[in-house]
Amino acid sequence: MSVILATAGFDHKIRFWEAPSGICSRTIRHPDSPVNRLEITPDKQFLAAAGNPTIRLYEINNAANHNPVLTLEGHTGAVTSLGFQRDGRYLYSGSEDGAVILWDLRSPNPSRKFDAKAAVNSVALHPNQAQILSADQAGSVKVWDLGSSACVNDVTPDPKAHSIQAVEVSEDGRTLVAANSHAEVFVWTCASAPEYVESSGCAYSASKLAPVTRFRAHPTGTYLTSAKISPDCRTLVTTSSDRTARLWDTTSWDLTSTLAQHTKWVWDAVFSADSSYLVTSSSDHSARLW
Repeated sequence: MSVILATAGFDHKIRFWEAPSGICSRTIRHPDSPVNRLEITPDKQFLAAAGNPTIRLYEINNAANHNPVLTLEGHTGAVTSLGFQRDGRYLYSGSEDGAVILWDLRSPNPSRKFDAKAAVNSVALHPNQAQILSADQAGSVKVWDLGSSACVNDVTPDPKAHSIQAVEVSEDGRTLVAANSHAEVFVWTCASAPEYVESSGCAYSASKLAPVTRFRAHPTGTYLTSAKISPDCRTLVTTSSDRTARLWDTTSWDLTSTLAQHTKWVWDAVFSADSSYLVTSSSDHSARLW
C-alpha cells in the first residue's frame, strides 16, 4: 500500500480509504473508546490509535486481522497525542492525565514517564531525536531531555496561560511552533546544537529558544484545534472552529490560503509525506483531500 489514508473518531471505528476514489477499503472497530489520534509507523506497517486510556497498534497490510497486535497500558486518562521515533522502535504519547510517556515497542510497559503537571494536548519529538516537547492546558510548552530525563525548558508564551493545543517542530529542527486555544500562534528559532549532528543529522536543540513572531491565525472568538508544519518545512496549517483550515508561509508567516469547504469545526489536518497534499477532518463527518 503506497498511499495510506486513515480516519477515526467518536464512532469507535478506524477506516482506511482509497485516496483517488474516496472509497472505504477497510474498517476496524476500536473496542473500548473513541479514537483521539492516529499515527502510522515510519515503515507503514502499523497504525497506532490513541484511545482512553490505552494505545492500540493495528497491522496495516493484513486486512484479515482486525485485532490489535499490541496494546499499551500506562496512561490513566485519554491519550491526546502520539508519534514514533525515526526508526519506529519507540512511541511517545501525551495524555489528559498529565503524563508524557516513552514506549519501547518491544515491551507493553512504559520505558520512561514525565510529569507535565497539567493535562497534555500535544507532544512532538524534536528531529535531534533527543528531546520530546509537550504542550498542556496550563499554557506551557515543556522540553524533556531523553538523556537526563529532565525538563530542560519550560515556556509559557502567553501571560494569560491559555491552553496550548499544538506544538510542532520543523523537520530541519530549526523552527518550533505552538498554538493556543484562542487561535494565537507563537514561533521560535531553536538554538544551534552541533553535538546532535553525528547521532541524528540535526544541528538544533529546543533547550534554548529565540522568539520570532506571534500572530492570530483565526478570528477572535474562534477555537483553534490543531497546527502542523509540512515535511518540507515551507507551510504551517492551522484548523479551527471557524470551519476552515488555513495555510501559512513559514518564511514570512503570511496567510497563503484558506480552505473553507467544511460545514462544521475542522479538528485536524495532516500533510502527505511529500507535502503536496493535505487531508482535513471535520465534525461534518467528512475528510477532505486537498
